[in-house]
Amino acid sequence: MNYTDTLDWMFNKLPMYQRIGAAAYKADLNNTIQLLNLLNNPQNDFKSVHVAGTNGKGSVSHMLASVFQEAGYKTGLYTSPHLRDFRERIRINGEMIPEENVVQFIDTYKERFEQMELSFFEMTVGMAFDYFSKEKIDIAIVEVGMGGRLDSTNLITPELSIITNIDFDHMKFLGDTRAKIAYEKAGIIKPNIPVVIGETHPETEQVFIDKAKECNSPIYFADQVFDCDKIHIESDIIQKYDIWKNSELYMEALELPLMGNYQQKNLTTVMCALDLLRDKFNLSEDDIRDGIGRVIRNTHLMGRWQILNRDPLTIADTGHNVAGITEVVKQLAEMNYEKLHFVLGMVNDKDIDSVLQLLPHGAEYYFCKADIPRGLDANILAQKAFDMGLRGQVFESVSHAYRSAVNNAHFDDIVFIGGSNFTVAEVV
Repeated sequence: MNYTDTLDWMFNKLPMYQRIGAAAYKADLNNTIQLLNLLNNPQNDFKSVHVAGTNGKGSVSHMLASVFQEAGYKTGLYTSPHLRDFRERIRINGEMIPEENVVQFIDTYKERFEQMELSFFEMTVGMAFDYFSKEKIDIAIVEVGMGGRLDSTNLITPELSIITNIDFDHMKFLGDTRAKIAYEKAGIIKPNIPVVIGETHPETEQVFIDKAKECNSPIYFADQVFDCDKIHIESDIIQKYDIWKNSELYMEALELPLMGNYQQKNLTTVMCALDLLRDKFNLSEDDIRDGIGRVIRNTHLMGRWQILNRDPLTIADTGHNVAGITEVVKQLAEMNYEKLHFVLGMVNDKDIDSVLQLLPHGAEYYFCKADIPRGLDANILAQKAFDMGLRGQVFESVSHAYRSAVNNAHFDDIVFIGGSNFTVAEVV
């Protein structure tokens, strides 16, 4: 098979949560254990950092990978989902896994994978760990796919576990309270391995403390130790922060090219993690500054308050659950514009009504469906939105909605594209 054939096989033969949703979810690790045994347990051949959380885990993972890359480490990065190209999920020093490696891996194990009835995600984790092992990386930053306790990535023994935050998402699988969701994510805490919790919340704090105690794992709540104070500068390409640790200045005027205000929380988590890792890995202040400052250049992170155009100002963001959309709406409310043109597409297994309730009423909406089976029909989305007092038109595709929004917008308007990763993926 060539690369295109290989991708077709992967997407069509293996259940893929990204495309079909619940039917692809496996509620145990038996398949992954069997798979990694087949591959001679490559996850044991490199050091790692494990990153879970409802929101922010992608940004945190990319920032950490960029810092280790600047420090001279051969750094693997495993993330999901991808936006444009499947190979975005598996990178070394920012470079995607080559197409021939994907083809060779599938050719070698295809028959066994079919016999094992692997999911797409299980197979992808195996591919990543196998590639990292064969390329002899120094360290991998590994992002959890969903939850933590039963996630296929949860067979690594990391140097540090990180849980960015807890909010409502994937409740069908993870539970319908913050405490239940926290329990699932706390499943990545390993015996005697320190854990960083990004945000303190009264409903989840004790869950993490209890699990850490059970595992004899040192626990650090990042927002109780670190503060990242934004320095107000007139720029839409970089933010600067003074970093404080226990109320003492830790690092001055740290530059971050990720523009969403929500990145302040992610940066707090990253700084706490790096503070725990810097002595063990000999990370200098310059490594940290350069890694954070060059995160987009080093890792090619996309879809986080990404500016696509300036005339009109056009922004894409992958926030897709209540917590993520809350941050998006808050930031849009701080901006000056005449009219907001909002290109909106969602998937059918999210809490649609709760998200729609958050959206601004004065915007013009361009309702669309991303080109995946999980995509919510644009007419259904529009009807739900109309019931909430939102107004706009239905479009046959994301690209059609996007083009119409840009064409309709004047110079002092804003075009925003969001609602799901898959909507953003079709425009970035």
